[in-house]
Parts: sequence; structure tokens; C-alpha cells
Amino acid sequence: MSINAFTGARKALVAAVAVAAVLGSVTTVGQVQAATTTAAVTSAAVSTQLTNRTNGEWLNGVLRSAGGFAVPATAANKAAFVVGASVKFADGQVRKITKGYVVGSDISVFTEGAALDGNKVGYPNVVATVAAGSAPAPSTPSATTGVSAGINSFTNTDWLNGIWRKSAGFSIPATAANKAAFVKGASVKMSDGQVRNVVAVYLSGANMSVMLDGATLDGNKVGAPQAAVAVGADTGSGSQAPAPSPSTPSTGISYSSAINNFTNSDWLNGVWRKSAGFSVPATDAAKSAFVKGARVTLADGQVRNVVAVYLSGANMSVMLDGATLDAAKVGYPNKLAAGTSSGANTPSTPAPAPSTPGTGQVLASSAINNFTNTDWLNGVWRKSAGFSIPATSANQAAFKSGAMVEAADGQVRKITAVYVVGGNMSVMLEGAALNGSTVGYPKTVAVVSGTTSGGSTGGTGGSTGGSTGGSTGGSTGGSTGGSTGDTGSTPAPTPTPTPTPGNPATGGQPITLVGVNLAGAEFGHHVILPGVYNKHYTYPTEANFKKYADLKMNLVRLPFRWERLQPKLNTELNAAELSRMLQTLDYAKKYNVKVILDMHNYYRYYDKLIATSEVPIASFADTWKRIAQKVVNHPAVYAYGLMNEPYSTNGYWPQAAMAAAKAIRSVDANRWIFVAGDRYSSAYHWEAYNPKLATDAWMRDPKNNLVYEAHMYIDKDFSGSFADRNAVYDPNVGVQRVKPFVEWLKKNGLRGHLGEHGIPDFSPSAVVATDNLLTYLRQNCVSSTYWAGGPWWGEYALSLDVSSGKHRPQLPMLQKQAAASHSCTSIGPLR
Repeated sequence: MSINAFTGARKALVAAVAVAAVLGSVTTVGQVQAATTTAAVTSAAVSTQLTNRTNGEWLNGVLRSAGGFAVPATAANKAAFVVGASVKFADGQVRKITKGYVVGSDISVFTEGAALDGNKVGYPNVVATVAAGSAPAPSTPSATTGVSAGINSFTNTDWLNGIWRKSAGFSIPATAANKAAFVKGASVKMSDGQVRNVVAVYLSGANMSVMLDGATLDGNKVGAPQAAVAVGADTGSGSQAPAPSPSTPSTGISYSSAINNFTNSDWLNGVWRKSAGFSVPATDAAKSAFVKGARVTLADGQVRNVVAVYLSGANMSVMLDGATLDAAKVGYPNKLAAGTSSGANTPSTPAPAPSTPGTGQVLASSAINNFTNTDWLNGVWRKSAGFSIPATSANQAAFKSGAMVEAADGQVRKITAVYVVGGNMSVMLEGAALNGSTVGYPKTVAVVSGTTSGGSTGGTGGSTGGSTGGSTGGSTGGSTGGSTGDTGSTPAPTPTPTPTPGNPATGGQPITLVGVNLAGAEFGHHVILPGVYNKHYTYPTEANFKKYADLKMNLVRLPFRWERLQPKLNTELNAAELSRMLQTLDYAKKYNVKVILDMHNYYRYYDKLIATSEVPIASFADTWKRIAQKVVNHPAVYAYGLMNEPYSTNGYWPQAAMAAAKAIRSVDANRWIFVAGDRYSSAYHWEAYNPKLATDAWMRDPKNNLVYEAHMYIDKDFSGSFADRNAVYDPNVGVQRVKPFVEWLKKNGLRGHLGEHGIPDFSPSAVVATDNLLTYLRQNCVSSTYWAGGPWWGEYALSLDVSSGKHRPQLPMLQKQAAASHSCTSIGPLR
């Protein structure tokens, strides 16, 4: 739980900063203080990207409360961004630096004037110092000099971090400022100090390819996230012949198709009239290229994102974001091209899916079963179009013959037959075989329209003993109830699921949604760490695990302190502490309890922040790799909880979380990884304080088995202290406080867990609010762990284990919720 209540944004400059150095001085001071001298203004222009930091104090690396910004503390930046220097921002403003402080791996730079707009000038924009005593040379009238542009971040066979692989060139956004500055004949300075001349410029949609003289550039050195600066005109005689135009670099073009030629009340020249979409022949190449998330370049140069794909006989309808298209400009006989999503920025407001040919409305969804053998790949049938899902009553009601289903890659297909085989059901579709690597486990599949053709129940193959649709010899799969829906001409696959031990999949069985924190190993943080075992801290006992297993709350979050398990960074784990943890896991195994290992450190190690020189991100990742190596084969380990309640992380938590998660994945490919949120993981404040936590594609990929963890307390200040004993709580306060987090999960197609929630024993209204909260979470397949149980709690009002053994009014409600039936076979909501 929170170690103190969050009461608002902290001051921009705080005495708690351990070390800060005033730029322009050789003095290192113990706390932040005003600069007392004015350093000489830098004599050469230096450009750098702002730090990617957003929290209560910062927005995209720009200070919210005063004129200030943060940049990496490189040697070049420390020499350039000094008191008295002038800096130019992305919106064209030029300001003078008044103060500068080195804080960890960044420089906080303060300027004259009012607070800057982080949305306009912040990350991923760049800021540049303006050379002293000189104005930009006007030797090339058509070029605007001193303009800095962040290089586009995309990589494919032609590009590496926005750098052209085949000859010297790079890609940047085609803004008005960039088009005016990066012109043929201008000189460009790269981040490694090279100065080259522009020999050609190619506009491609929202981006522009700038070709240079000389040898090819090194994308690892000068590519994204670095910037290029237009520094003046070419003063040399003659220039190199223009480089060949890159093959539409901004979209990564991989396939071109003609639009279908048909016009009726819904279509004009193959372009959908009601929203953005078009029709092309459903060739194998087209189906591979025009997938959900791909980018499409139209005949008029527009680049749009594919939001849905619907197969209809020999054709396919491809729906795009944005407004309806102009059929006269882009329709038949024009062509269009599909590429990757690695080019220009994605439009922020995708258009809704059309009412036809598909509804786009999700009526039901299910996780695909996790088994692979000669017939199946990640729960997808290898021989024809089909997949396997748990045969829950909800799935049998939704996945019927004639219904339309949407796979993870955006394809929409019609169900042709359904076969119930034991506890699973095989759902067969029209069209070619699906790609199990793309749409199989751990992806989900959704019913997006109701039954469109009358499918009978229990047709051929539905008799006892089974014919078509039963397994060989009429065994499992030919049981009473047989198949559901049309049998068609496709024989029912006979699955032989073999789930991998330790995988989060439950083999189609409902997961545990209600659990408990068993605290103790994280106690004693107020003493000098690591502390003394059984004096300052302890571990849960065997009796604790037996109690909650008997109560059907067999999911335990186990807090521990990093400093005890690894007293010194980048060294082996402490053998004694590791043995205590492993003994605790053995207790859990004995009673079939699954454990979330929770590093209960608040983004700190010995009170030093992660992502500083004292505690590098690499060391944090290294620790988790070492932990995973020790427990990877223990059957009680359910998940790795990267960090309890990070707060005041200076925007580095997303980077640190991904590094640690990838380190674990190098050892353990299967178990869940729980990723907490900034601002003490507050569910209510989640979206405001975690705008970049899941922006990286790796952090959004369902294959990586990531679960996002929030915390929520219903008292007035969200802290869990429940200081007001007379407070009466609204029955839906818990639902309302956790809803922003759950809606964020749904919007982003992610999984979630409520790692902490708890209520005091003196508030009946709090019991009602928590009962409603857990019902809401169950409806969304979001699991939770109550705070708290375990030894050493004394008479703590929130605890389920107190010294006196008196009645705990929270417990009957939790038992009821733990026993409630549900059809969640995996952590959700993933919508």
C-alpha cells in the first residue's frame, strides 16, 4: 500500500535531490540552488531531443510549473546548455537559459519567460542552442537554417531507425518548417557531428526523405531518436547527382492492388460510401498485406491505417481510420498500396467500423486454447480455417454457425461449423487456413455479429457415440451433445491439448480472481536495510497458505524487499534470503496456491531512484533476471511483480519496466509479468500518470504475457489510511475509482490486475462497496489481491489476520466473491 498519501504535484526544485551541479561551474552541491555566475554562451549550435518524461511535474520533458525542460546529461549538452545561452524550441521560440542543474542522468534547464507548452515543444521534439554572436547565414535564400528535426523512428528492409540503408539519406516529418529548411543545397549536421549537403528531397505523404552526399549513414549512431539540424547552405562547387527516390519510405510499401470496379447504393468505384473503406480482390497476397494495423497509401497520397478487414467471397473490404474517401480521386481504376505501421504517426481518431459488411460490435470474446501439436499451432487448426476455445456455456451460446468472428489480425470470417470436444470446442471458418503464429494463443477471438444463417444444433455428428465430428473410434468429442451447428464438409479436428507446465494458460478452466497479499517480508523499511530476519521482518507461515487455500483464495501476492534479496547491485542473490523465499513457495505449492512475487520497493533501492547513476536501469533488469533464474522451475510461481507502487519516477518507469520484463523473458517465456503504474499505481489516476507505459509495441504484444497492475483504496485521499472512522462510503465508490483503469485496459486491448485494495473492520458501507467492486472486476475478468493478510499485523483494521483472532467482517464477503462462478479462463479484459 502507499507509504504516504499523494496530495498533488511536488515542487519543481526539492531539497530531496541528492546531488545537483550548477551548469557552468565545477562545484558540486548537496542540494539544488540558484546559479550564481553566468557562463560563456556556447559558440556552436547543439541540438538534442527532450527527455521523455511525463508525471505530475513534467509533460513530455517540459516542466509544467515554470519555463523549463529536461535533456540528457551528455557531455555535449552539459557544455552547450549553460547559463546565458539561448535556445530555440520546436515552435520557434528563442529563450535565454537562467539556471541549469544536473540531476542523475538528465539536465533540468530553466529559461526566462512563462511555462512552456509540453504538447507543442516537448518530447519527441528537439531543442537547439543558438550560436553566439551570429545569425543563420542567408547563403541559400530558399533554406531556413538552424531548424532541427527528429528523425522518424521506423525500421524495415530499406530503413534503419529512419536512416536509408542503400545510400546517404534519412526521413523526417514533412512539416512546413522542415520543408523550408531541408532543401537541395542546404547543409545538414547529424548527431555525430558530420555535416553533409542535401542532394535531393522526396515528399511521401506526411514524411520527407532527405538524401545527402557522401557514404551511407550509420542508423545506429545517427538514426532515431537522434535529430538532424539544417545549419546552412552548400558553399562547395558542384553537387552529387540526386540519389534515386526511396521506395515510398514513409509507409514501408510491400503490396499494391487495384480497387474493385463496382458502384451501387453502398459503393462508388469500389470505395465505401458510408465511412472510410474500399474493396479489393481477396488474393492471398492482399490478405497478407491488408491487415489490421497496416498502413495504406491512396492514389491521392493520403496515408491511412487499416482498422478492420472483412472477407466477402472473392473480395475483401478494407476499412480505414479518418473521414470517408473521395471515390472520384482514389477509386477504380486507381491503385493503392499497403505497408507497415512503422512510418508516419498514426491518426488519433480512428473511424468506427461500418455497419456492413460487418458490424464491428464485439458481442463476445474468448481466449484461444494453448496447445500445439501436429494438428494445431497455438490453438489454431493447421489443415483448414479453425481454432479451439474453451467450451463454456457463454462460448457455446456465442460461437454458433453463421456468426461472424474477428481474429487478432482484424480478419472477419463466418463460422461454418462448431464441434464440442470434451471441455473445448473447435470452431471452423470459411476461407483459407489461419496463421497460428499471428492469431493463435495468447490472442483472443471475438464474435462481432449475430447469427446470419440458421444453424441447426446437433446435426450430423451430434449423436451419442459420434460420427462426423467425433474423434477416432467415437471417443471424446462424440459424447452426448456432440457438435453444435452445421457440420458442412469439414471434419471436426480432434484436439489433444498439452499445456506447457508453468504457462499462465489454465487449459480452459476458470482462473482464480480473488486473492490476498500475505505481507511480512517487506516489513521493517524504517530500519537500516536489510534488517534482521524475524526481528524486523518475517515471511508468511505454512498455516497462512493453508488458511487461504481452504477459503478458495488461492492466489497470493508475496511482497519482498529488493535490498534483502540482493544487498549489493549486480551480485548474486543472498543465499539465506533466497532460501526463505523458496521455502515460502514450497508452502504455496503444498496447498496449490499460486504466488505473485512482488518487489515492494516503490521504484527505489536503498532510497535511491532507479534510472540514476546509483541505481541504473540495467541493474534493476539484472536483478529480475537473477530472480527468474532461481524460480523459473518452481510450480508455485504465478507471476513476477516488477515493482510495488512506483512514484515520482521522473518518467523513467516505462523504460525500466520494459527492460526488466525483457530480462525475465530471456529466462522465462511463459509466466505473467505484472507491470505496476506510476503515482502509486492509482487505478483512478491511471491514464493521467501512465501515458507512455504501454506505448511501445513490445509492451502491448499479448504474446509477452504482460498484466498491468493498479491499486485502489476507497478512502477520501486514496491512501488506504481510513483516518475518518465515521466516513460512509457510496456503494459504487470502488467501481467508480477502478473504472478508469479497466476502461484503459479495454481501450488498449490489455490485461489487468488490482494488486491492492482493502477496507477497515469498522465500516459496513465499505464492505458493500468492495462487494460491488469485486463483482465489477469479475465481469471484466480482472483479478485482485486484498490488502492484507499474514503474520505480524497486530490489530490492524484492514488485516484478515489479527492477533486477537476476532471476527473479520471483510472475510465473508471475500469468500463469497472467491466462490462466485465465472467463465474467465485467462486474465482480462483484452477487448
